[in-house]
Amino acid sequence: MSNHAHAHEHGPILTPWPLVISIGILAMIPLAFIFKFSYHNSFAAILSLGIGAPLCIIGVIGWVREAIGGDELSQGLGFGAMGWFILAEALIFLPGFATYWVLRLSAESWPPPGSVDMPQLMPVIMTVVLVSSSLTIHKAEGLLEAGDVAGFRKWLAATMLLGLSFLLMSIYEWNHLFHLGFTIDVNVFSSSFFSLTGLHGSHVFVGLGIFLAIMIPAMSGKINHTFVRTGSLYWHFVDIIWFFVVSQLYFW
Repeated sequence: MSNHAHAHEHGPILTPWPLVISIGILAMIPLAFIFKFSYHNSFAAILSLGIGAPLCIIGVIGWVREAIGGDELSQGLGFGAMGWFILAEALIFLPGFATYWVLRLSAESWPPPGSVDMPQLMPVIMTVVLVSSSLTIHKAEGLLEAGDVAGFRKWLAATMLLGLSFLLMSIYEWNHLFHLGFTIDVNVFSSSFFSLTGLHGSHVFVGLGIFLAIMIPAMSGKINHTFVRTGSLYWHFVDIIWFFVVSQLYFW
């Protein structure tokens, strides 16, 4: 019997990679920020980034290599853990939205001076693309459950293409706004706009990374069903958050 089978008999598989990633994030973000802006020590900030970034990369690679191990690892805790992770991510978005709501509702006039007319067509197209990507990953899951691996790969690829298209449209829109002189430091609206859309875009990027980690082994028929369900759940969360972003920043 394999080591994985023994692990399943006695409980969940223990992995060091979440701890490695957590230490990397600690060094890369809060410590580097503190060294740079509180202690004004650029060398310590760069050193902290130099330690944190590799730890994050190594941790992600190690964790993904475990996660894509195939069906023998399919009974892990990933799906339930993703629910808690999504809750934590929602609480990260909440202060950004709350700050925007306070600024918006307490302002004597809106939008503030320096703002530009926000695009109307592009966010609608982006919404259609992102909603479509949720439908395609759901279709991919269904085909996988039915045993159609080739169909799963095809619809997963379609999901990744839609997600990439969404990111490219976001970049195009940002570039358009920059050319109009609307940058993050123009006023409180621009600060909220670029912070929230940028935060959401980073989550789309992470989702594409998850799908890539699924697709690579799937090309050789190696698929972890729990990993697929977990990645799909995360993608649906990214889709739902976009509805808040687009409704509040573009059409309110």
